[in-house]
Amino acid sequence: MIDSDVIIIGSGLAALQLASKLKPELSVTVLTKHSIKTSNSNQAQGGIAAVIDANDHTDLHTEDTLKAGRYFNNPKVVQNMTNMAPSIIEELNQQGCAFDLDENGHIALGQEGAHSHRRIIHAGGDQTGRFVVDTLINQLSSNIQIVENAFVYEMLTTDNTCYGVKFKDFCEKNHILYGKHIVLATGGCGQIFRLTSNGEGMTGDGVMLAYLAGAEVSDLEFIQFHPTLLYVNNQSRGLISEAVRGEGATLVTESRKRIMEDVHPLNDLAPRHIVAQTIYQYLNRGQSVYLDIAMIDQFKQRFPTIAMLCERHGINLNDGLIPVAPGAHFMMGGITASIDGSTSVKGLYAIGEVTNTGFHGANRLASNSLLEGLVMGKLLAQKLNHDKSEDENLSIVSEKNATSSDSMNLPSLDELRTSMMNYVGIVRDEKQLLSQLNWFYQLHVERYLNDDLGQFNRKEIERILTYNLSLLITKSALARKESRGAHHRADYAFEHEDYLSQHFTYQYNQERRANDEPITT
Repeated sequence: MIDSDVIIIGSGLAALQLASKLKPELSVTVLTKHSIKTSNSNQAQGGIAAVIDANDHTDLHTEDTLKAGRYFNNPKVVQNMTNMAPSIIEELNQQGCAFDLDENGHIALGQEGAHSHRRIIHAGGDQTGRFVVDTLINQLSSNIQIVENAFVYEMLTTDNTCYGVKFKDFCEKNHILYGKHIVLATGGCGQIFRLTSNGEGMTGDGVMLAYLAGAEVSDLEFIQFHPTLLYVNNQSRGLISEAVRGEGATLVTESRKRIMEDVHPLNDLAPRHIVAQTIYQYLNRGQSVYLDIAMIDQFKQRFPTIAMLCERHGINLNDGLIPVAPGAHFMMGGITASIDGSTSVKGLYAIGEVTNTGFHGANRLASNSLLEGLVMGKLLAQKLNHDKSEDENLSIVSEKNATSSDSMNLPSLDELRTSMMNYVGIVRDEKQLLSQLNWFYQLHVERYLNDDLGQFNRKEIERILTYNLSLLITKSALARKESRGAHHRADYAFEHEDYLSQHFTYQYNQERRANDEPITT
């Protein structure tokens, strides 16, 4: 029955790290929604946070992470991640990843928001993601099969055990693949919002796949909005890395008034949620906000990707001003998982941004995302490499017991993205959240979860999953009656101690699909 020992869904940093470290005796299949290099990881500009300076310490990296996460993090997970970071960098260095060097030939260290020390390792100036992805792809061995344009739409489960997946190929043909270990590494959900740094296809499929398979998902209200996306003609055009501010750029109005002074002690390098909310307030008053880069020498050499992005969209860098706006960037919540990727469903694992391990808390610290994917990929590989369990004799369910629909009538994804940005975006309140929730109920978005998704085409399935994930995010945002980290409520503007230990979780209930409510834990 087993087609592959390990099936990995996704092709970002976490997926490639896992694949590259699995022993060659295991047969591995990587299913990716688009091409092998279509991922947020490949586009990552900033770098990897790690303590390799003698004047720094992993305890300080831990404290910075906890502080940025508003102490909603799991301290043990944070400590383990930061302790592993230096060895992760050393491994990549030995594998040939060409990290940028300083004038003394040592790995150069950048500064980013809410870090107490310079500890951001970068490559190619602002092309860290691409350099690391290329390095890991070069490590892949012949036991790994990569299937591109494979859109996974269902996990096969029985008795709380996952044993395979269903996917559609580029020509809309349905396939089934059986495996002993199924791994979700599908990345984030930024494409749920109109303004986002995320690439095409980042719609949170993995969270819904795990949810429908019976796995627990949690803390979905925490969506980080990166403060600085290039903003041209009311559209986000790409990310302007926090590293730009780390090198001295400041946020200003058209008259060059600095907007972060007197807002936070770290000024322009304050935690992302504070910077994003401040920019949002100015934009809401009709004032444009810019990154003033006049003080950065040789900007095009230090940030070649950003320079090309700006010039492609008509920005004259000689003026020293880059127009910016916040946009959806990273999902802190997700599939509840341990640091080695284990979930509440046997045989189903999750790694990287799609997970909620407690590492990021209520708001992710800059450059901790690539670190998370690399650590989790490595730890899960170690777990699977030492797995000695026998193949179980499962009661295989050949087809989902589901109904069929004549058509799928949900509005376009563009309409959803605009609505989510307006009502569940950077600043939220009860009236807006209830309005969004009622819209979902009027559309009966959950009814499609009863259907055999295989009858729909790829775009229709993506829309069904995206609408239902948006519903869960909205429910969670309504349930958390406080502001904490990336979750900001205008009607509950402050943190509330009672919510510090409360996690809103969801598990798909076959009996109560239409009435699924958050469980407070």
